[in-house]
Amino acid sequence: MNRTTLSLIAGTTALAAVTGFAALSQPDAPGAQATAKAAAQLPVERTSLLCPAPSTSDIAETSYTSFTPVTKGTGSGGKAELRAAAQQSADGAAAGKDGDASGGKQTGKQSDKPVLTPEEPGKPVTGDSSGSEPPALVGTADGRFAPGWTVQETTEVAAGTGRGLQGVNCTAPDTDFWFPGVSTAADRTDYVHLTNPDDSAAVVDIELYGKDGALKSAVGEDLTVQPHSSEPVLLSTLTDEEQSGLTVHVNVRSGRVGAAVQALDDKIGGDWLQASADPAGSLVLPGIPKDATSVRLVAFAPGDADADLKVRLASPSGLITPAGHETVHVKGGMTTSVDLGDVTRGEAGSLVLTPTERSVPVVAAVQVVRGEDGKQESAFLPATRPVGTRATSADNSAKGSTLSLTAPDRAATVKVTASAGSEGGTPVSKTYTIKAGTTQDVELPVPAGLKGTFALTVEPVSGGPVYGARTLARAEGGVPAFTVQTLPDDRGTVAVPEADEDLSVLQK
Repeated sequence: MNRTTLSLIAGTTALAAVTGFAALSQPDAPGAQATAKAAAQLPVERTSLLCPAPSTSDIAETSYTSFTPVTKGTGSGGKAELRAAAQQSADGAAAGKDGDASGGKQTGKQSDKPVLTPEEPGKPVTGDSSGSEPPALVGTADGRFAPGWTVQETTEVAAGTGRGLQGVNCTAPDTDFWFPGVSTAADRTDYVHLTNPDDSAAVVDIELYGKDGALKSAVGEDLTVQPHSSEPVLLSTLTDEEQSGLTVHVNVRSGRVGAAVQALDDKIGGDWLQASADPAGSLVLPGIPKDATSVRLVAFAPGDADADLKVRLASPSGLITPAGHETVHVKGGMTTSVDLGDVTRGEAGSLVLTPTERSVPVVAAVQVVRGEDGKQESAFLPATRPVGTRATSADNSAKGSTLSLTAPDRAATVKVTASAGSEGGTPVSKTYTIKAGTTQDVELPVPAGLKGTFALTVEPVSGGPVYGARTLARAEGGVPAFTVQTLPDDRGTVAVPEADEDLSVLQK
């Protein structure tokens, strides 16, 4: 046997060992009796999450909630923990960097003690911090803690710019992000937070697109985010133009980062804006609160092609077309904003955007306002992916939490499970049927004997695709403070194709 054959056999054996459940196979010959088996959905073995620095306010109160749903096939090992991003890298050099466009940085040596360390899947664990000092966090989970691991960061700010409730799901690092709905107007203070979890620097471009196209800015190019550090970039420092309803594109040219926008308003509070789903011809924006007094849609079409979109609201009774806003025209490379007013009219609702004719990829988000003049609060809802196999939401309470589910195409049956409480309680599940074209604010199952907060998992049982969002609401000094997080698939499993070992292909 020659050296080439030996190397091929060794490579085949190594690949089979890495996949664990898969091995190489030769494609079936035409007319073969055997049929290909569907890829198995197996639990992921490692998950990374990044949480932005919560606030620059000295009176901010922040809570973190970590939860991993129980997943079959994970074994008994593993762990999860959240640590300050700005820890020393492996060679002992402190990470971090000042940038001209940065509103601050998270650098220097931090305590080795984790902020959160979950003890077991199926039970939330919580932690808290206060003031403006808490840094960005980097989380890792492996083994039985990895599938569906979710961390919610919730901050209360009693006064000042952005006062109210701000919430964000800690996200996985990536290389491409779209944020429609940002602003450089005088009454807004918007930061894009970039967190690098790796041992090498990341190089990032931040592009701004307004109503007339790209805004000129050389400052947003070649931004370096040092290893194990976080950079909050003030968007108004990237351009001299003051515009509301902008779209930010974060393009990572080297490495990977976590990205989220903190949008703070002088008068109507503020919240985190998370990235829109990838550009697509049809989009769903679920979970607009039924008492919304103002809804503003912001859409952007990457590229040169214009997009014409049909606008519909999935209400509890079915799909309806908002009067005066039947369609929206989005010019290629430009951002379009549309004020929909109180489009929900006292009922739960979700926006469904579909092409009128030709399908052109777009991204979109809505800014939602609750309350009356002087006592208003705002939040953001980006277009999102469907629930898929399972979605997970942490930091829920018996009062003040609303789960909104949408089935835009076909009716669907959904199982919702409330976990044990962070300080006690017994899990409970309930099944709901969502009619085609509707949005339902479902009555949450609450753990028996609940103490503390609990997590929700949403699992479609049958029917068409389901989209979801969870709203947290609290009254603070007469202001209806709230924050909304969408519920895309928690990516707890990965498809692994089944194959059979056949070394005869190496002899050909």
